[in-house]
Amino acid sequence: MDIGLNTSYNISSSYRVDSGVKESAGYGDDSLKKEESKEGKKSKSDNELSQDEKRLVFDLQARDAEVRAHEAAHQSGGASTGGATYTYQQGPDGKMYAIGGEVSVSFQSGSTPQETIANAQAVIASALAPADPSGQDMAVASSAMVMMMKAQQQLAREAQEAATGKETYKNEADKNNTTQEDLSKLDIPA
Repeated sequence: MDIGLNTSYNISSSYRVDSGVKESAGYGDDSLKKEESKEGKKSKSDNELSQDEKRLVFDLQARDAEVRAHEAAHQSGGASTGGATYTYQQGPDGKMYAIGGEVSVSFQSGSTPQETIANAQAVIASALAPADPSGQDMAVASSAMVMMMKAQQQLAREAQEAATGKETYKNEADKNNTTQEDLSKLDIPA
């Protein structure tokens, strides 16, 4: 079973690049500011950005770092994970910033309940590894917890059956011992 752990946020969905015209939402301002961008130029230097654009770049940089740290935490959690994939947004400086990410986690039931429990614990650790698990992360951890509890129930059932089997054997052995003692007390003529 492959489970995806992901986080996705959009810092500024109203920012987009359209053939020569840039539009960006100002902080706290619902009106869009338009400015002509130089054709052929892919990015602006910091001193060519407006204050709002600089703040947006700062927010995008912070979000990029947060997303990458979040997904790296999933990968270091102990479960069998794949590589991280990211959703990007282009900033006013022309650079691409990660605003969301996903790591797939492979969760297999083990051949024994103990193995399934160990696998589930690794998935739970990976899902909850980031400091701020997302709703999807919590759902993955919850699913793994259910699998772990089922494996624990199976393990308890097996232990119960083993204990019951031993008690049955002991009771049968006690009956046989009593019967043999009774036979030895019998006086059988030779």
